[in-house]
Amino acid sequence: MIISHKYKFIFIKTAKTAGTSIEVFLSKQCGPMDIVTPIAPSIAGHKPRNYQGFINPIPEILERPTRLFSALRQTITSREKFYNHMPASLVQKRVAARVWKAYFKFCVERNPWDKVLSHYHMHAVREGGSLSLDEYLARGRFPINHFRYTDRSGAKIIVDRVLRYENLLAELGEVFSQLDIPFHGTLGVKAKSEYRTDRTPYRMVFNDEQRRIVENAFAREIELHGYRFEP
Repeated sequence: MIISHKYKFIFIKTAKTAGTSIEVFLSKQCGPMDIVTPIAPSIAGHKPRNYQGFINPIPEILERPTRLFSALRQTITSREKFYNHMPASLVQKRVAARVWKAYFKFCVERNPWDKVLSHYHMHAVREGGSLSLDEYLARGRFPINHFRYTDRSGAKIIVDRVLRYENLLAELGEVFSQLDIPFHGTLGVKAKSEYRTDRTPYRMVFNDEQRRIVENAFAREIELHGYRFEP
């Protein structure tokens, strides 16, 4: 997650959408007073900064009074005011209202079947290559993103733009041009791309049952963005 006072934007990092590559690129452009959250494991060229600080628990307590003690505990024990993959609704509570209103807020989303396949390959590699697609799907732990860029109800998108992963460089070029961020058509890094060596299109991988599992899990994202399982 990045908040740039230099360029006046807030980047919300979603899962399996080239977010790490975008963060590495943007961290090099950001100024010394900007907020850049850490990446684990760390990546060369990425420079976290200014993400620690006091957390005012009042906005979160007012919205969810039952979380009084957890909010107070967070204030006392945590030094991370901002963190990786932080949802926009929480960022909104922890920045000044004028910042949230004035800064351009954006993130990236991806076709859910393609996103799931990428997520599966990452876990399969991390688990030594023995994980089957059916075993992965049975776990039900998917890279669902919509809560990261919608309000608490999930009904309303609260960022200014959700870029399409399928057209990423072109859409990033539009955003960076709008923000006056230097960009020459490439991010210069493909973080975590080593996990997926098999580039078979998702259409040729999922059977009907597997397709429906993903469709049900990502129903909200499909509704919001009109994604389809293309033949």
